[in-house]
Amino acid sequence: MALEVETKDCSALGDSEVSELADLCMDGQAGYDVGYLSKQREEWVLATLVREGRKLRAFSLVTLERIGGTPAVILGLVAITRTAKADSALRAVMGEAYRRALLAFPDEDVLVGARLASAQGFQVFSGLQDIVPRPGYKPTGEERAWVRRLARRFGAEARLDDRRSILAGDGSLFGCVDFRSAKAEARFEGELSVLFESLDTKKGDCLVAFGWAMADDLAAGRLG
Repeated sequence: MALEVETKDCSALGDSEVSELADLCMDGQAGYDVGYLSKQREEWVLATLVREGRKLRAFSLVTLERIGGTPAVILGLVAITRTAKADSALRAVMGEAYRRALLAFPDEDVLVGARLASAQGFQVFSGLQDIVPRPGYKPTGEERAWVRRLARRFGAEARLDDRRSILAGDGSLFGCVDFRSAKAEARFEGELSVLFESLDTKKGDCLVAFGWAMADDLAAGRLG
């Protein structure tokens, strides 16, 4: 059965839909509940829902905005069910984000930022350029500045180590990319896992990460 994608304003999410999102998250990494997701409706602008028939398979809460004049897609929260179609569901979520980015920012490179709690979360950056952080790479001053800008956007700049892109947790829930797939495990749990070795995930540590969606790739539909 084909996946169906719907995007609406977060403010238009009804209570029944928020309950549906929470049901999807029950077995996820962060365990977002109805109370937390209800508050997230106020933090983000667009909600993308991916269904297979009547079953919700994935969703994202995102905002398209300019940060210091630079076009950006900020992924507040992305959650994917752990099924055989997890990879396809993630591509559907990101494909919709890139479609919206092309409409909002034609002919411009777009920064894509997110918080990651596991190596497989890097899958959201597939096809992007100049991803930060990455193993064995020392970010430039400008790249560290982008990490700080994103941490500020997430309301947590004071807890950031910008040299390592690590955002220290405070024990509370936070929006991240919750994605795991058997297909992606070998690729993303190997080399990239070193970036997460010093994180205390029980406390809520995560990485602030970003990559660049190039204008030509967006226009050609090569992303997502």
